[in-house]
This record gives sequence, structure tokens and C-alpha cells, in this order.
Amino acid sequence: MVDEHDHLGHDHEHDHDPEHGHGHVHELDHGHDGHGHSHGPPASQSTLFWALLLTLGCTLIEAIGGLVAGSLALLADAAHMLTDAAALAMSYAAVRAALRPASDRLSYGHHRWQVLAAFTNGLALVLLAVWILAEAAQRLVTRTHVQGGLVAAIAVLGLASNLGAFLVLSRGEANLNVRGALAHVIGDMLASGAALVAGLVIMASGWMPIDALLSAFVALLMIRSGIGIARESAHILLEGAPEGLDAQRVQAALRSAVPLLEGIHHLHSWSLADRQTMVTLHATIKAGADSDQSIRDITRVLERQFKVRHATIQIERQDCVPVESCELDGKPLAQPHR
Repeated sequence: MVDEHDHLGHDHEHDHDPEHGHGHVHELDHGHDGHGHSHGPPASQSTLFWALLLTLGCTLIEAIGGLVAGSLALLADAAHMLTDAAALAMSYAAVRAALRPASDRLSYGHHRWQVLAAFTNGLALVLLAVWILAEAAQRLVTRTHVQGGLVAAIAVLGLASNLGAFLVLSRGEANLNVRGALAHVIGDMLASGAALVAGLVIMASGWMPIDALLSAFVALLMIRSGIGIARESAHILLEGAPEGLDAQRVQAALRSAVPLLEGIHHLHSWSLADRQTMVTLHATIKAGADSDQSIRDITRVLERQFKVRHATIQIERQDCVPVESCELDGKPLAQPHR
């Protein structure tokens, strides 16, 4: 069967399901090349690479400057940027891995590496922020001397580098993996800005605690950002329903748009990776309704209203009663599910 979209890769077959009766399975896979789901090299690959180079260079400068100036703000920023460099490298590697074709063991391909990278990045932000908070508390007690002028000068270089990385990443794909890397870079910008303010305040007034206080403030912002990225990626890893694709909303939309439907059950929706939504469902249609037309109507609703580009649909008929009247290819089927 070829539906009105004339999609490649559709799998349309009859399936004998002894529990549910007449099974009519249809898989919709838009624009995918076999099982590999290959879309070519993503734009985020080059943006992550250049952001990585900028971050590594700035990390070295701030680490040396923080040690010489005795500034926690600079050292915290350098440590943050080192973690960011690792996060960017991991994100870049995940994008590269996602380009690999699917295999028998990984039939959906390697797209989940990007989600794993984002999850790890979020946790890394939180752990780094906790370290900065602990160090800031210790600095407030010991009152470490800080060279304000050197801190301000190096912070300007760091801020410029962070801004460059931010501009590079913000022009790439806005997927979860890139957003995780971008969250690190934004944290870097805040940390560099805090270091600059701390240096200027110390130069003007000699008040040393400002270095630790601003570092703690940035750490709290990092915790908020890291938890958000980790929560969103964990939702994908746990096969949670994508936003706007909860079962009740999908069922209501299908019932409203497809008059041949009697009911929807066994509905599951999840994301393979960010914005790669998958749906499976069983649809019971009215007596005498055309299965192929029902499938076309359902897939049209899923695509247009919910942007679903990969759906597997099983049709169950209400007209297969009694059992003797239900035949598929000349073979009697079991009592249908109601």
C-alpha cells in the first residue's frame, strides 16, 4: 500500500494477533534512509568544534592568571571552562557518533549518544557548582588576598572568548545537545563577568570577599541550569512522552479528526533524541471501515498536529464477530479485543 504522501520505507503488513484479532500494522518513517535515519552531517558539528577550540584557549589563560592573582573567581571560571571543554568535546563526539549507521544491535542508530552527552553535561555543571560554593565558603573564612588588576584584565579576555563561543553555538542547531553545551558557555560568561566585577571592586575598594561572593552567585545559577538540562535529557532517556504528546491529547485529536475510529489504546510516545518523536498505537475502527484510509487519516493527524515523523499503527476491526466470520488470507482469526 502506498499512501498519499508516497513515503519511502513504509512497512504495511497484516499481522495475526491472537489476542486482539485483526491486526493491520503500518509503520510510517518520513525521510529516513532505512534504519539508519541518516540526515547528513548536522550543522552543530562545526559549531561545537570551534567553540571547543575557543574554550580550551581561554581555560589555559584563566588557570594561569587565577594562580598568579590568587583569585577564586578566575580559578572557578577556569575550572568551569575546563569542564566546558570536556562537555563540548563530548557533545562533538556525540554528534559524530550519531552519524554512524544503524546496526542489528542498535536498530535506531546512535542518536541517543547526544542525549547522554547532554545529561552528563547537566550533572557536571551541578557538581562543579557545588565545588565552587564550598571553595567560596572557605575563602570567606580565610580572606585570601586577590590581585584585582590582574583579575580584571584576564576576565576581559575570558569574557571575549566566552562571547565568541556563545555566538558560534547560538548559530547552530538548537537541539538538546547544543543547548547543554550552550548552558556551559553561558555559565562561563557569567563567571567571567563576575570575575571582572570582582577585580574592579577590589581595585577600587580593596574589599576581598567580593571575589568569593560573586563566585558563589554564579555557582547557584550554574546549578539551576545544570538541573534543567539533566532533567530534560533524563526524561528522554526514561522514554517519557514529549511535551504536547501526552496520551489524552493525542486520543482527543484523533477521535475528533478521524470519524472512522471507535477507540485508541496501547498508545505510547517517546523521543529517540531531541525532536525525533516516535509513536505506536492500536486503533479500533468501525464495522466496515477501510483500514488503509484509517491509517492515512491517523498518520496525517500525527504528522500535521504533532510533528510525528515515525509512527507504527495497528488496526483492530470491530466487524470481526463472530469468530467464524473473521478471516485473513482464508484463515480464521481469534475473537477481537474490545
